[in-house]
Amino acid sequence: MAKNIIVSNRLPIRISKVGNSYKFSPTSGGLATGMKTVHENDNALWIGWPGIGRDEIADEAWTPLKNGLIDKNFEPVSLTKAEVDDFYYGLANKCLWPLFHYFIEFSIFNEKHWETYVEVNKKFSERVLENIESGDTVWIHDYQLLLCPKMIKDVRPDVNIGFFLHIPFPSFEIFRIFPWREALLEGMLGADLIGFHTYDYERHFLSSVKRILRKNVQFNRVTVGSREVVVNTFPMGIDYAKFNDAAQTHLAQKQTEKSELKIQLDAHIKGTDDSKLILSIDRLDYTKGVVNRIKAFDLFLTKYPEYLEKVRLIMLTVPSRADVPEYKRLKKETDEVVGRINGKYATVNWTPIWYYYRAMDFDDLIDLYMTSDIAMITPVRDGMNLVAKEFIATRVEGNGVLILSEMAGASKELHEAVLVNPFDRNAMADALQKAIVMPVEEQKKRNSSMQKRLSRYTVNYWAKEFMEALEIKTTLKEETSVVKLSDEIAKTVVASFQQAAKKMLLLDYDGTLVGFHENPELAVPDKALLKTIKQLTLLPNTDVAVVSGRDNMFLEKWFGNLGLTLVAEHGYFVKEHKQEWEIKGEANNQWKNDVMPIMEAFTDRTPGTFIEEKTKSLVWHYRKTDPELAAGRAVELKTVLSSLISDKLSIMDMDKALEVVNHQISKGTAVSELVSNKNYDFILCLGDDVTDENMFTSLPNHATTVKVGKKDTAAKYFIEDIAHVKMLLSTLAEANE
Repeated sequence: MAKNIIVSNRLPIRISKVGNSYKFSPTSGGLATGMKTVHENDNALWIGWPGIGRDEIADEAWTPLKNGLIDKNFEPVSLTKAEVDDFYYGLANKCLWPLFHYFIEFSIFNEKHWETYVEVNKKFSERVLENIESGDTVWIHDYQLLLCPKMIKDVRPDVNIGFFLHIPFPSFEIFRIFPWREALLEGMLGADLIGFHTYDYERHFLSSVKRILRKNVQFNRVTVGSREVVVNTFPMGIDYAKFNDAAQTHLAQKQTEKSELKIQLDAHIKGTDDSKLILSIDRLDYTKGVVNRIKAFDLFLTKYPEYLEKVRLIMLTVPSRADVPEYKRLKKETDEVVGRINGKYATVNWTPIWYYYRAMDFDDLIDLYMTSDIAMITPVRDGMNLVAKEFIATRVEGNGVLILSEMAGASKELHEAVLVNPFDRNAMADALQKAIVMPVEEQKKRNSSMQKRLSRYTVNYWAKEFMEALEIKTTLKEETSVVKLSDEIAKTVVASFQQAAKKMLLLDYDGTLVGFHENPELAVPDKALLKTIKQLTLLPNTDVAVVSGRDNMFLEKWFGNLGLTLVAEHGYFVKEHKQEWEIKGEANNQWKNDVMPIMEAFTDRTPGTFIEEKTKSLVWHYRKTDPELAAGRAVELKTVLSSLISDKLSIMDMDKALEVVNHQISKGTAVSELVSNKNYDFILCLGDDVTDENMFTSLPNHATTVKVGKKDTAAKYFIEDIAHVKMLLSTLAEANE
């Protein structure tokens, strides 16, 4: 039976060393909670690091510990302490974390860290591959494992892979800084479904894919060879019932059941009738905007002195990466700012900030959430921020105000909160005043809307929705697939070729025999390809034709002495074997005088574009320009040209180019003439773009037509890429020897 394999940097259970023995302890967090229901399924396996270096565990203790994890459906990945330092504390958290959160100045680009990152991703991938079976589904999580999807897909293309990024994906201008950017994007695109918290992150990712990898992106789908990768938004929720039920229980507590913290909080409330508690909870991380928030509170007390001795900021900062220099500096700065403000405003009976630097247990968190009147959650950048959602879930009496940063992913869902720019301290100070004076009726109305949404879109719903989308992606992939030229079908084609009495091979050039290049003149055939084509032309009763949009001089230069038929400029020029070039169609090129100035105007205002003038056509190339700019300009140019050109001309959408040609001539017309009355009992036609569709539809029904790349096509089959085209041609060349 097929199983679900979860892959994350850490397992939701960790091994800790206690004296001379070891113990298992569960870890908390959104991912551990969210994937719990998926993992509890009988057919589920969770692969990850158990939280301790392999070299920190005695050899005799490792086997029973590993077996203990396996019994719980966990599969540990063994990492040494040095690997953890370079992979996790190195590249992941000293480079990717700050870069993806827009803290470029903190990013360290260290080649040794990168090499270890690659090696550790291989370790995770190998562990997945050791445990995978046909029909299994793999769900990989977060920025530590960005290379894993491709590493697994390369070995097991049949397996369905999902990937979810739990932190922001930065804009193209930020992401492009990363030295190994192509590898990261290619790694992620090994997945069949890629998920983000918000549409902004999805949009940034697709923009980088278009601009850096130059992949074809249609809406939220990326073409990767013969595959189509779906990119979508899945905002992560919380275990709403857990927090809401706990809050209900705490609300019903008797005085004797209350915790020490709760008694202390209640004492503040009794201090004055209009007292307010403002809550701030974060990991101590520079992305959380802690210092900005404290300074905004300082400004609030200065602007609104009537609230002195009536409001208090409760700050809970949970220690995080305390040994990293940036975090040490942040801790020092936070301590200093808190001390300065308390020294500035404190009285005998009142301290403006209660500052806790530690983790708190679940019940104390519930007390903090419930007793606070206002939650101030203002990260400068955050993938989602579940604390904001937890606060709303605990408002069982309906009151309370959430002040939330626009930069948190949660702001896209919790738009009834008081949204602020975390860099605008004046706005944050004013938001505090607005929250304090907000009528209870309005508080309840805002919270009710948010609670309804959060109670529906829980963390379990998030996991279920992602898995269902991944399953749908698989079903659609199976139902709508163009027939692939598999090894078995290729063998049949080769056998037909061998048995045929008279054969014709029709080969497109760009995108079929050679890859595209920013400068078309540099996209030339290699020696191995030329040798293969020469071998094919020497086979008995075999004709070969290169049918291209290239001009006749280019084709003559590279293929003129190989003994084959050449078709240039989509059929304007034809040179059959042992004959001279023949011109097809009309010789009048006056239309160029009208079209050229229009193309030149668009070229002048679209950097990176250029015009290629052929004998019978004009081509506007936009492969070298920004893809998003080019897409708009191409539509605009096409619209302008369509309104001006005559009925005798047509505009062809090429791969990253627009070509104006005489529509009376096409590749379809050319190949029809080449094969007519020749009695070919075997025809193989290979092409990759829209101009080659004319060939596919113009050939007899018995022809074997093959599209390069998985695209909409009239061809009978598709082949993955140029490398597979060369392999097929080489097999045909050797088949009759």
